[in-house]
Parts: sequence; C-alpha cells; structure tokens
Amino acid sequence: MRSIDGSQRQTAKAAGLVCLFTTAVLIAAQFGINARLMGVGNAEETVKNILAHESLFRLGILTKLVYCAGNVALLTAFYRILKTVYPGLALVAAFWRLLYALVWIFIALNSFTALRLMGSADHFAGIAQLFDGVGAYYVGLLFWSLASTVCSYLWLRSNYIPKSLAAFGLAASAWCVVCTVAFLIFPNFANGVDLWWFDSPMLIFEIVISFWLLFKGIKVPHIQASN
Repeated sequence: MRSIDGSQRQTAKAAGLVCLFTTAVLIAAQFGINARLMGVGNAEETVKNILAHESLFRLGILTKLVYCAGNVALLTAFYRILKTVYPGLALVAAFWRLLYALVWIFIALNSFTALRLMGSADHFAGIAQLFDGVGAYYVGLLFWSLASTVCSYLWLRSNYIPKSLAAFGLAASAWCVVCTVAFLIFPNFANGVDLWWFDSPMLIFEIVISFWLLFKGIKVPHIQASN
C-alpha cells in the first residue's frame, strides 16, 4: 500500500486547473478565431478573411502553441499522479499525449506557411488546407484518445475519482479511438457519424475530471501498489 502525499494532491489540483485552461483556450480559438476566418467550402474567402484579420490569425497560431504547452504540463501531472498505479502504462499514456501535443506545433507551423503564401491567388486552396489542419488534427486525436483510454483505465484502478466517472472516461475514450481509426481508414465514415461525436464525449470527460481534481482532489488515502 502506498499513501498519497501532499505534493500529489497539489499536482492533482494543478492538473485540473491546467486542463480547464487549455480546454478553454482550444474552444475559444475554435469558435472565436477559426470559425470566424474559415470560409466553409470557399478557399478564396478564407484567404481574404485571414488577410483582413492577420492579427487575429496570428493570435490563433499562438493559442495552438499555448495549447501544446498546456498538454505537456498536463501529461507530466497525470504521469506523476498515475505512475503509482502502473508506471509502465502511465509512461505510455504520457508518451501518446506528448505526440498529440507535438501535432499542434505542426499545425502552427502550417499556419505560418499559409501566411507566407497569401500573396499568390494560385494557392488559395492549398492555403486553406494548411490553415485548416484537419488531417493533422485527426492523426493527433488518435494519440490523444489512446492516452485518455489508458489514463481512464488507471483512474478506474486507482480509486482517486469516482468509478462511474472513470468508467465513462474509458468508454468515451475508447469510442474516440474506434471512430478516429475508422475515419482515417475510411473517410466516408464521417457521413454516418458526425465528426463532432468523435471527441465530444471524451472532451466532456476531461472537463468534468478537471473540475473534480481542482475542487475535490484525489480523496482516497491509499491505493494498491502494482507488482
């Protein structure tokens, strides 16, 4: 048996705060910046919007980097908390989440490349695709959902959070893994299952667990050490 020390409790609260902050950044960027600049099905309109609001576009790039940094901090916190349950799985989950975080650097770099290409009208379609970054996101989403699946399993074993919450996270994350794999292999899969349904349940889980860690913390005094 291994007791939970004060630093682990502080780490859990910090993890909750970081997760809420990074999620808020992601949502604000998606609906406050991307949705405003992206002309649906119209690459030329997208380019014109970006040129007309270049500062907003650059702010959007910054939010991607902030989100990346937040995920690195979050995976570090989760690893520190969950390694007492099963160190190997906690390390695997941290590595997968790191890959997800790095995808956002790639998306940010693509956005800078798009900005450099703005002067040529011949590249409208390519610029819009670079800015959109949909393909890269769903590659990253696979690693995020894999990491979340493993972490949810560890939360379930740890008894740090209610089992019902951990079970929901496990189901939501596994669902996202299945949907993302299906979409990467069969793009038409999105015709039957809307893209928003891939990660929305998992995102809800992360928001709920963030509030739990921030305000409730990890309450169980002891956990079973792994052999």
